[in-house]
Amino acid sequence: MLELFSKRSQIIGLDISSTSVKLLEISRGKLGMQVESYAVEPLPVNSVNEKTIQDPEAVGEAVRRVVKKSGTKANRAAVAVSGSAVITKVITAPAGLRDSELETQVMLAADQHIPYALNEVNIDFQVLGPAADDGKQVDVLLAATKTENIEDRELVLKLAGLKAAIVDVEPYTIEHAMDLIIGNDEERAAKTIAVIDVGATMTSLNVIQDRQLIYTREQPFGGKLLTEEIMRRYGLSYQDAGRAKRVGGLPEDYLPEVLEPFKQSIAQHINRYLQFYYSSSQDVEVDEILLAGGSSSIEGIDGYITDHIGTPSSLVNPFERLECREGIDRERLIQDGPAMMIACGLALRGNE
Repeated sequence: MLELFSKRSQIIGLDISSTSVKLLEISRGKLGMQVESYAVEPLPVNSVNEKTIQDPEAVGEAVRRVVKKSGTKANRAAVAVSGSAVITKVITAPAGLRDSELETQVMLAADQHIPYALNEVNIDFQVLGPAADDGKQVDVLLAATKTENIEDRELVLKLAGLKAAIVDVEPYTIEHAMDLIIGNDEERAAKTIAVIDVGATMTSLNVIQDRQLIYTREQPFGGKLLTEEIMRRYGLSYQDAGRAKRVGGLPEDYLPEVLEPFKQSIAQHINRYLQFYYSSSQDVEVDEILLAGGSSSIEGIDGYITDHIGTPSSLVNPFERLECREGIDRERLIQDGPAMMIACGLALRGNE
């Protein structure tokens, strides 16, 4: 038999959000990429608060469960910190520097641009390419986050028997996943696409153009507000309210009196995020909106946003171009797709 796909990836993508842990493993072979393992596990309430890990032991136990549920054999993981926890700055440096010389330049720049002592942060950098206005210079992306953000995630993985192989930044994982979604469609790649990730407690706007992230913003807002309103109005526990939100069974007044106002709130927030983007000296009009995150699963939300914002909107599907290993429920995977964008971008990092 021909070997259609390569040996299983040794790195899994692990998205630790405010309400769940999402695991995804992708292998790359001669005929394309395949989903090898996938699972989602809920987190205990308040174990993660706005992307900050509050209870490492509880989160570590949830990661252990999601690994077991997925059936993966990998023991290394790629995780991410939120964009709001990271300071990024594009600096310039002379072209042709050796790695050690470039690192010295980066550290000098970091000392100027980072408002923390350098021994309190983890720093990384990546050469983006030649500077637009000077061929003798290169643009370098500098990224820094408090060391505790890295250590918390390393501890969670260690408690689950995993090792942190990659720590990425969430907006750049979305950029990575978008490259898979766009594929070879150069006409679409040239468009300006806004990926709106509506999570449980945070919503982010990530603008992609020519396959590159050109703008990102993150604000507190998410589906937890809808869950809490269901709790308050119908006297349910948090768990029961979340379940009813997903599977239905709520009273008839839920749609007009609870869900409709929440959809209006989503549209208002998206419109506000786009205004922030346009007011940041960005003169490039957004051509398309892709909705991601768990709260994008609200039925008809893409059409609602199209009607209220005036920009074509649709749910993102990061798995459209991927095969699935036998035994994986592809229909369920596609259904969870909008919430798996960060996990997808992280899993792809394991195939570089």
